[in-house]
Amino acid sequence: MSVRVAGLTLASPVLVASGCGGTGRELAAYAALSTYGAFTTRSISRDARPGAAGPTLAETPAGLVHATGLPNPGLDAFLATELPWLLTEGARVVVSVVARDLGEYAEVARRLATAPGVSAVEVNLAVPDAAELGVLDAREHFHVGAAVSTVLRELPRGVPVLAKLRPDPVRVAETVRVAADAGAAAVVLGGALPAALPDGRPAGLSGPAIAPLALRCVADARVALDAAGADCDVVACGGIGSPEDARHALDRGAVAVQVGSALFHDPTTAARIAAALSPDEGA
Repeated sequence: MSVRVAGLTLASPVLVASGCGGTGRELAAYAALSTYGAFTTRSISRDARPGAAGPTLAETPAGLVHATGLPNPGLDAFLATELPWLLTEGARVVVSVVARDLGEYAEVARRLATAPGVSAVEVNLAVPDAAELGVLDAREHFHVGAAVSTVLRELPRGVPVLAKLRPDPVRVAETVRVAADAGAAAVVLGGALPAALPDGRPAGLSGPAIAPLALRCVADARVALDAAGADCDVVACGGIGSPEDARHALDRGAVAVQVGSALFHDPTTAARIAAALSPDEGA
């Protein structure tokens, strides 16, 4: 079931969400990485980030609370080790990026521009408690537009930018229009909501709890983009844990879905959803 997402032809509408597939090695034991439409990397920053100390994950009846601190090896190590391995495994790679400011976004994008095998770049503007983590806090629409346009300017033609946005139904229509005007080829809707771990530390909430909110954002975003005549796709991300969840999102205007926190409960989730959406299902 091939689909067009952000100008790319992908083998499946099911993508792995940023941060939830680790380096890719964690998922490769359950299904070939070519099974997915694309593998979105954990958010990569210019410099290495060790991540948060202490327990970083907690289950709730409605999902997963997490405060990982965006751990990653930094851009140099990612380009030297993780990206080549993903490509040898047949993954279609979308690199998620995060930065402290626009200058750092430009530097990261400039270096990705010469890296072979990067299909797209996802600008992560949906980080809960971004200021506390020392990354750009895209609270206002102009922050979103500036970050998208900054990254896009540094990339070669044919490498699209996806903007991952907070699931804010009050402001989603205006935010997606700003992202599209800045050049985003797709918006990814359904990032984590601000929450807290049991010990009170700031965290994000993902999973089934945010699914209805994310679905509302997907539908409203599609309406807003169509009304503006914007050539921008919508990718649903948030509470996608079953084929039914995926179909609901696709019916509301998404062209693809990202599977994230469900993978921590069952690492085969994305592969099973991809198989269920295949036209060969039941053959």
